[in-house]
Amino acid sequence: MDFATADGLPNSNSSCIFRPNGLNEMADKGEQTRERILATAEPLILRQGFAGTSIDDILKATKLTKGAFFHHFRGKGDLARALVERYARNDYDLFERFAAEADAACSDPLDATILFLQRFEDFIEALRGPVAGCVFAAYTYESLQFDPSIHTFIAHSLRRWAHLYERKFDAILARYAPARPVAARDLADMIVAVIEGGFILSRSYNDTALVARQSRLFRQYLDLLFGQRKAVAK
Repeated sequence: MDFATADGLPNSNSSCIFRPNGLNEMADKGEQTRERILATAEPLILRQGFAGTSIDDILKATKLTKGAFFHHFRGKGDLARALVERYARNDYDLFERFAAEADAACSDPLDATILFLQRFEDFIEALRGPVAGCVFAAYTYESLQFDPSIHTFIAHSLRRWAHLYERKFDAILARYAPARPVAARDLADMIVAVIEGGFILSRSYNDTALVARQSRLFRQYLDLLFGQRKAVAK
């Protein structure tokens, strides 16, 4: 966000422009501590479950005090919401970046979608180990542990992720006739299901590349549907 006004002066609504340097440093340190707690808590919860992970477990792993924890979070429920919001934001930003890079490289919607999927596959294959898991899935499995609003947020986040794919499949269907009847939304839900299920299998089998292989199979399915690039009849 640009905090400058039309005349080039700082906007008085900014929360950071007029802070002394010492206060800025304190704020930065506070954000680093908050992120440290979240980054440590996520893999613990994915490994042990939310119910099986205590605040003491997180403090032991971060070597922080209870005072530091409660300075940033009112309790475990507040931490749960911050974790899922952080995961949703990072997850969507990653896929949005892959999509933007593919769109910039290709003018054809089918080629751009193929490249989009390949960017994700390259990312997965560059990891040193299997993906730890999906926070959305972990929270869904322990549904009784969370406020209903969190489940609404997860459903909205998954739909937003699927819609990113759906827009791409809509563009393909607007140009090319599929070999079999198919809807953009169904294709979007399919690839989300492939990736989410792939995360579970990847961790269960200790197979880092499994998700990428499943994504490639989905690309082969797209080739069966649109490989002939038969233009939609006008």
